[in-house]
Amino acid sequence: MPWNKQDYPVSMKNLEPRVRHKAIEIANALLDDGYEEGRSIAIATAKAEEWDENHPAPESSKSDSTERRHSEPVSSSKSHDNIHVVPTDSGWAIKEEGKSTYLSTFDTKAEAVDKAKELSKKQNIRAIIHNQDGQIASSIKP
Repeated sequence: MPWNKQDYPVSMKNLEPRVRHKAIEIANALLDDGYEEGRSIAIATAKAEEWDENHPAPESSKSDSTERRHSEPVSSSKSHDNIHVVPTDSGWAIKEEGKSTYLSTFDTKAEAVDKAKELSKKQNIRAIIHNQDGQIASSIKP
């Protein structure tokens, strides 16, 4: 059963309405393509938040536009778009998106996720968490 604006996964309840609607749209498309429900939700949420960052909402008032004009863009402090927690042959690692080298390696996924959360906050970037099979499991937004 496809989701809609009134009936959607509970994990999407804290998303901004604009982002939630996009996530619902993406999740429904993924379900149609045969993706498992949990994976569809995780991917759709991450992609909808990424879409929102790349497609800002129209400015609603002059005071908002003044504030935005004088504030530093979020992306200016980023050295890259995302970091990923990925499985390795000997444990888990954190790597920058689009790079093949690891920033750091860990014995357990929990250790890698903890460090990724710390980096996500510090660098104002998203951390994408993968399962053992390499599929996206979740994402952490700063």
